Amino acid sequence: MECLICRNQIQNNIKFTSLFFMYQDEVYLCDECRDQFEPIRSKHCPSCYKSGIDEVCQDCLYWQKRGKEVNHRALYTYNQAMKQYFSAYKFQGDYLLRKVFSPIIRKVLVAYKGYTIVPIPLSNESFQKRKFNQVTGFLDATALTYCNLLKISRQGKPTQSSKTREERLKAEQFFVIDSTKKIPEKVLLVDDIYTTGATMILAKDLLVESGVKIVKTFSLAR
Repeated sequence: MECLICRNQIQNNIKFTSLFFMYQDEVYLCDECRDQFEPIRSKHCPSCYKSGIDEVCQDCLYWQKRGKEVNHRALYTYNQAMKQYFSAYKFQGDYLLRKVFSPIIRKVLVAYKGYTIVPIPLSNESFQKRKFNQVTGFLDATALTYCNLLKISRQGKPTQSSKTREERLKAEQFFVIDSTKKIPEKVLLVDDIYTTGATMILAKDLLVESGVKIVKTFSLAR
């Protein structure tokens, strides 16, 4: 099998650490490419998994002061390798890359028993550009069931990548509930990248207002 990033053949002598990327017999990365990604280790913010600290980070303190609880988990730091991965996957449209992290994502998400997985949606504008939602893309690759409970309002979702930290934190509600869907008791919100937490907080607020009892959040990168 070819590595989905460098396209070189994956050797059979898989390292023990490669098991982090395996589900059954599927291996999507060679050792060299895999080693470029940085899993979040034990030292991280206990609320949002920000790597490298062992106390509540400034973003989480910001939300706590406003009465917002953060209960987030992420798998990898947003380092240069992850940035290049998302550039190829999201913006260059290499849809095959949805599979790269599907083994570990599946392994983690199946542990959320009783939770309905809800992906963060794309705006119509972004969907027209990319032709796919990167979050539902990697969820599809895991073969896990999810519910498109959230939609973007007619006003649209502002482009987060162009905003400053302060602008992200002050974002106004742009999600709406799909009224055709049943409201579950427990939801796991899933996004690709967690930056300040503003997007997740907006989505969580709306879900709680709509009757969801428990909301936790997850992202591939932090």
